Amino acid sequence: MPLPFDLSRLHVEVTGPEDGPSVLMVHGWGSSARLMHPLAEALSGMLRVYNIDLPGHGHTPPPPEPWGVPEYADLIRRYIDTEIQQPVLWVGHSNGGRIGLYMAGDDRLKRGIEQMALISPSGVRPVRTWHYHARVALAKALKAPFQLMPGPARDAGLDWLRHSLVWSWLGSSDYQALDGVMRATFVKTVNLFVEDRLPRISIPVLLLWGDADRAISRHQMDVLAAQLPDAGLFVLEGAGHYGYLDALGAVAGGILSFAGAETAAPAAA
Repeated sequence: MPLPFDLSRLHVEVTGPEDGPSVLMVHGWGSSARLMHPLAEALSGMLRVYNIDLPGHGHTPPPPEPWGVPEYADLIRRYIDTEIQQPVLWVGHSNGGRIGLYMAGDDRLKRGIEQMALISPSGVRPVRTWHYHARVALAKALKAPFQLMPGPARDAGLDWLRHSLVWSWLGSSDYQALDGVMRATFVKTVNLFVEDRLPRISIPVLLLWGDADRAISRHQMDVLAAQLPDAGLFVLEGAGHYGYLDALGAVAGGILSFAGAETAAPAAA
């Protein structure tokens, strides 16, 4: 069982009318509630917005041990149940979309989520390049000698390897910027994919993606649109991975329309 995380340690910005429909905003990896504040502000005129800093991001301390998506999902479910206490429209960006999809495809976790608006969500396997596969093969080759050693020597050798310059070169920029519990959490989180859960997600899903996004591909978005039973994909022209900043008006208008609070919506793909 994961070590407990006290809900009082979560930093959450709550704005908007108390009697408005509830929106839970979940940022991406390495981001925070602060970066999503412009979107929260645009929605809070009509919606009750809960803009959360996940553990290890923004003003919320790291988890007590390396977490993956299941641990983040359990924490957020507890927050919805105990603090919001009503169904939410989940607004997730990138990894916040991955966590939302994971929860919505799980009978135990999906309660409390009645709609999702996902901006460049992760969680669908990308089409990998030869360069990626070469780096993976090299990493496995570097680890192989240490894995043949007895327990203490193996652990010491692998720890040395993980802190070596060549290992840092093999990792992504996000990986290189981390250490300790958050580096291990990053590895566990980004290596979870949700394609097997998509057909079980019955709630309406609004997908928003910028056609200049270099982190999430159109292929990944098309997989989501095809496999989710009730989803619509909208393309934000000229927007990048942070489409909610690049096309704030279109994203806010689309979410308000999706929530039944406004008539404006972005152009369909």
